[in-house]
Amino acid sequence: MKAVILPAHKQGYRIEEVPDPKPGKDEAIIKVNKAALCYRDLLQIKGFYPRSKYPLILGHEVVGTVEEVGEDVNNFKKGDRVTSMLFVPDWSCEYCKSGEEVYCKNRVVYAQELDGFFAEKAKVKASSLVKVPESVSDEGAVIVPCVAAMVYRGLKKAGIKKGEIVLVTGASGGVGIHAIQVAKALGAKVIGVTSGESKAKIVSKYADYVIVGEKFSEEAKKIGDVSIVIENVGPYTLEESMKSLRSGGKIIQIGNLDPSVTFNLRLGYIILKDISLMGHIGANKKDIIETLNLVKEGKIKPVIGSEVSLENFGKALDLLNDSKNRYGKILISNSF
Repeated sequence: MKAVILPAHKQGYRIEEVPDPKPGKDEAIIKVNKAALCYRDLLQIKGFYPRSKYPLILGHEVVGTVEEVGEDVNNFKKGDRVTSMLFVPDWSCEYCKSGEEVYCKNRVVYAQELDGFFAEKAKVKASSLVKVPESVSDEGAVIVPCVAAMVYRGLKKAGIKKGEIVLVTGASGGVGIHAIQVAKALGAKVIGVTSGESKAKIVSKYADYVIVGEKFSEEAKKIGDVSIVIENVGPYTLEESMKSLRSGGKIIQIGNLDPSVTFNLRLGYIILKDISLMGHIGANKKDIIETLNLVKEGKIKPVIGSEVSLENFGKALDLLNDSKNRYGKILISNSF
């Protein structure tokens, strides 16, 4: 089968023929219907993920169809359509037992310690799989584990209340455009912040208000008291995000487009304004199931900017790097 391989640290990627995977006792083999490109994939190619074990198949967002299961797998069968958590917990530690497996100290991560999903087929631990409701499309399923469910958990963690104003930076991107929908599904009014007028047209289809430009805090405050910011960009927008918040507001920090850039955090400002800055990544299986149901109910709709074949993976990276024109998720498909 074909797969996108990272051969070694900071050695780029290759599209290669590799042997078809075979399932272990607790594993399933899935035909990859669609995978999704994430900014993490680009950072991983650049070498920002030191836990990665090489050679490695890249890609951590997937929806597929079960083709074969190991002898100890009872919950899934051939023909089931599934998505997967981004990691495999041990399911036995204190965090897993409390329903917070995202904090499992013994978790192993797809496309880091385990092969990922930019391939024609993938080997997946059955314990990380989640069945996709019949009425949810492949596009609707693939955006859930890494994006919609992650945002869903973050907003729950921030204690979102119906009627609150949520501001989303990077609002036209693969995370931002779905974060708007998740926040609205939870009862919020949403301000989408984006960098250009062309993107504003897309954002306006989902957000209640749209602000264009790098300086957005004053305009946001005119709209109302912003209780939560979903920060998808990083150091370039974080100061304006803090200024946008009401006293006692919270920032859910998700994005960091350039990990080499630092931010000079003024602690006095955080203290005097009583701001909470929450780092956030990942979703539990329960979050994925609940968010898939929101997709099923039509409250979250996938926004797909582009779809390319596995063989044209380089084009997908070019699209991801095109910040002026990129919007929504970029999918990698085996169906071309």
